[in-house]
Amino acid sequence: MKKYFILFGFMTAVLFFGCGKAKVSVTLAGSTAFQPFAEKIAEKYMASNPNITVTVQGGGSAVGIQSANSGAAQIGMADLVKLPDEAKSLTSTVVAQDGIAIIVHPKNKAVNLSIEQLRAVFNGKIQNWKEIGGSDAPITVVSREAGSGTRSSFEKIVTGITLVNNAVIQNSNGTIRETIANDENSIGYISHGILNDKVKALMIDSVECTTESIIAKKYNLVRPIFLLTKGAPEGEVKNFIDYILSDEIQAMIKKDGLLPVK
Repeated sequence: MKKYFILFGFMTAVLFFGCGKAKVSVTLAGSTAFQPFAEKIAEKYMASNPNITVTVQGGGSAVGIQSANSGAAQIGMADLVKLPDEAKSLTSTVVAQDGIAIIVHPKNKAVNLSIEQLRAVFNGKIQNWKEIGGSDAPITVVSREAGSGTRSSFEKIVTGITLVNNAVIQNSNGTIRETIANDENSIGYISHGILNDKVKALMIDSVECTTESIIAKKYNLVRPIFLLTKGAPEGEVKNFIDYILSDEIQAMIKKDGLLPVK
């Protein structure tokens, strides 16, 4: 009987240690602009590293900074022109750049806005599409919530914006895109990386929001994508960030609509 117990114990140990390494978790939170790209990268990374679980959550750039600071996430994601003071204690790594597309419904006749006109629309000084090349219809302004990196970057680049009181507020780039796709008189802004044929990107100062014009520095509504960690990245966190910066993933990022940093 003793031999059976020894054999059982040995087989249990083999099963426990031989089935592979213990699962390691990496959690990201923050930017909804980068979230779909991070999710796709995470799936690819986990396929090659079955002992790693990578969880990606949204919430906006402010949440990304708070999560990295508190330890709720090992990596905070932020899409901001400039990081705020509360992120100064964090280690930042730029993994991509992203244009901010100004979008309308595909049936909207407007084609091009100057920065001055764009500012006036979001301030509520221009309230009818006929003033800027569209039909005779009231403009519905759609914006992100306070704390959004996309909103913060948009307002910092355009400058002088006091958002019109009746703006429709949405909590992600995706919900703004869907709102615009279902309202012919609306205007909003989203990550260039999630443009699709449901919406139309306007030219700004006669420059199209394309990968080529962003790379050529002709299109000016651009912000970096930061990954933030508490201290220098180590272990699997560092491995995952290095993976995003690899030639393979930087090429995938470019193909999917963001701008690589390498």
